[in-house]
Amino acid sequence: MFGILGGFIVIAGIWGMFQNPTRQDVVPQQKKMIFRKRYSLYYFLTFMAGARRQIFVAFAVFLLVEKFHFSVKEITMLFMLNNAINYFLSPLIGKAIIRFGEQKVLSTEYLSLIFIFIAYATVETKAVMAVLYILDHIFFNFSMGIRTFFQKVGDADHMAPTMAMGFTINHIAAVVIPVLGGLAWIVDYRIPFIGGAVMSLISLIAVQFISGSIRKAEIRHSTTT
Repeated sequence: MFGILGGFIVIAGIWGMFQNPTRQDVVPQQKKMIFRKRYSLYYFLTFMAGARRQIFVAFAVFLLVEKFHFSVKEITMLFMLNNAINYFLSPLIGKAIIRFGEQKVLSTEYLSLIFIFIAYATVETKAVMAVLYILDHIFFNFSMGIRTFFQKVGDADHMAPTMAMGFTINHIAAVVIPVLGGLAWIVDYRIPFIGGAVMSLISLIAVQFISGSIRKAEIRHSTTT
């Protein structure tokens, strides 16, 4: 599988060498990393999303295997089912963000995650755990609202470097959370999920400031133009 996929990547790379990726209608981007106080909410939400991702990617799967004894076949089927569901749901999530706004969509995600993470720590039924994992994966895609939020508050020439900064912040969480969560797991497997519920509550509070940040950005952009 790695060989086949690697071959496709090599072919795509060769094809890309002969393409011109530049676009004249795109605002030229800053060539250095951007760190602005007014983007602090985006940075914070990105960090928390990275932490939440690790609980989903690492500890949720580990729970399925370690405690509920899911087989390789069952885990693979869950992955395939999740991908199939989200293939159809992701466009709907994007439409929901356009219609209801980032604050409502992200509030729905984090409110739901509080109950999902608590359920991870308390449920004792294998079938229910499988449903929780699928729901967790569905709500994981709601995080696209963080990026669309930044597109509304960020300056046009700050998009690429600030997204790169957010990518870095996300990976800080990816390094820290598995270590801390792994140590907590040794004490009690429930601790990482209770911690995830607490982080979801904090994120739920934080996203209530999104609408205010967007209004401030609109005022700032109108005065500068």
